[in-house]
Amino acid sequence: MRITEAEKAVRGVFRDAGVRGWLHARPVNGDGPRSADQEVCVGADIPVVVASVYKLVALVAFCRAVDAGELDPRQQVTVEPHRRTPGPTGISALSDPVTMTWRDLATSMITVSDNAAADAVLERIGQDRVRAVIEDLRLPGTRIHGGTAEAQRSLLADTGTDDVAAAFSVLADNNVPVTVRELDPTFGSATTPRDMTRLLTVLWRGEAASPEQTRFARRLLEAQVWPHRLRAGFPGAATVAGKTGTVGAIRNEVGVITYPGEHPVAVAVFTHAARTDITVPRADAAIGAAARHAVNALRTPALGGG
Repeated sequence: MRITEAEKAVRGVFRDAGVRGWLHARPVNGDGPRSADQEVCVGADIPVVVASVYKLVALVAFCRAVDAGELDPRQQVTVEPHRRTPGPTGISALSDPVTMTWRDLATSMITVSDNAAADAVLERIGQDRVRAVIEDLRLPGTRIHGGTAEAQRSLLADTGTDDVAAAFSVLADNNVPVTVRELDPTFGSATTPRDMTRLLTVLWRGEAASPEQTRFARRLLEAQVWPHRLRAGFPGAATVAGKTGTVGAIRNEVGVITYPGEHPVAVAVFTHAARTDITVPRADAAIGAAARHAVNALRTPALGGG
């Protein structure tokens, strides 16, 4: 009954915020009371636009490449300005050549959703390793068509603009009708909420990478700086580890919520707002509120309190 009530509450949050929304939540561990059979589903298997949540898949691929000895995370690499993907954060926003290690690029990719760092990492590990993550971890609803640079090229073509800033200005104008492939999961990179909670669950259990790389990935997700989506729903003692994604009217976040002495809960929330304004605080807040209803319905004490 708690699950059904939570699903009704999640739908109400989406309705009141003026967004279409899709959610899946599940306990990370399968050894808690009845946890293996518990989940909260609101369109959990419907394809959704992945946006920058794809960087979570890239992170897992990065960790596996390190484990396989294909990449030295301490090797330094220089990212030149003319090769950097535009973006508002990280090295995307800088003007001069930047030299960092691969693991520091991965850190920027996750903690501040750095587009340039993500594309540098993606180019280094290769699309084949990203596809291997999707296949090996059984994520049937997920496909990643390149990184942010590829998405931006598609966006420029669909908006008829010459630079990324102009393209996003077109997207933010509610009076300009425009069809954009990157806002349609049929054409652009896509996933499902269930796939993302599965990916997080496998990662949190240590089944996606070595113990060292699992700790690294979890630390980065816990260090994500954005407080306005998932974290807004859990202002108390919970630890929130997550990855956001934003493009136009699309606002997403997936993550793991952990209360002291309880089993962690993985939750994935994807939304499409009715308006395309650059900021839609109600849509952002809805992600945290919907996640809170779902997670609260699934909270269980860890055996032995740990």
